[in-house]
Amino acid sequence: MNRITKALVVDQPWIDLIMSGRKTWEMRGTGTSFRGWFGLIRKGSGQVVGTARLTGAGEALSTEQMVATIDRHHIPEQMIRSGAVSKWTTPWHLADARPLPRPVPYRHPSGAVTWVNLDDSVAQAVSDQLGLSPDPAPRQPEPPTAQRTETPRPAPVRAAPAPASPSPLPPNAMLGETEVTEGNLKNNHFYLRSFLHHFPEQLVGGRDLAPPTLALVEAAGMAPARTDICPRHRFFRDRSWTRQFFANHDAVPGDRVQVHQIAPLHYRVSLVKG
Repeated sequence: MNRITKALVVDQPWIDLIMSGRKTWEMRGTGTSFRGWFGLIRKGSGQVVGTARLTGAGEALSTEQMVATIDRHHIPEQMIRSGAVSKWTTPWHLADARPLPRPVPYRHPSGAVTWVNLDDSVAQAVSDQLGLSPDPAPRQPEPPTAQRTETPRPAPVRAAPAPASPSPLPPNAMLGETEVTEGNLKNNHFYLRSFLHHFPEQLVGGRDLAPPTLALVEAAGMAPARTDICPRHRFFRDRSWTRQFFANHDAVPGDRVQVHQIAPLHYRVSLVKG
């Protein structure tokens, strides 16, 4: 892997889908001749937050081709058919995407539109986290001596192994189900109280942490949202997304909302008619 010297600015929620490994096509207005590793910049954050590898670029897609490949770019069909993304129909093929353990601040150069050339210090900080720094110079062998007497050393004491972590939930595991009430519909929320224990503790009030802890929440036919859980009321804090979810699925009192975990901090919400 070569040292990373350039990066691409990607808006939410698409950058989180890329780093989760689910979005393998980044849709752009034109093709690109670049191939190789690059940094991922979350738009508006001023930080390089991840890396990915660009393996190729395809031809511009028609509307029907875009709809048929949603599993690769994750743009909802409603957005595609509305024309909202008509300028971005050329797939850039990505692989090996991952978040950085520690985001790296950068200075956005004037005039950078697509690619951002990273300063040496930023490129070094990103590369260091991925183990791309040059290997240290090899140790020179010690000159031979006529005779060497070693003082015996006590055998090292081994630390006790750490307790095993709980087994992760299987993919697409249902965390729980909650009934929709008139109050839920009026106030644009649904409660997670009965299965809150399945969510990471840091997600409750996560937007107030440094750095923030947010989950990616998705539903059929909608753009995903980035949100935490309200620590007081125990529901997803982005109520505008919940309002759209209720409207898109014609929710009425007595329906049931199910929440499935797709990956850590990534959830799918669905409605079961009552």
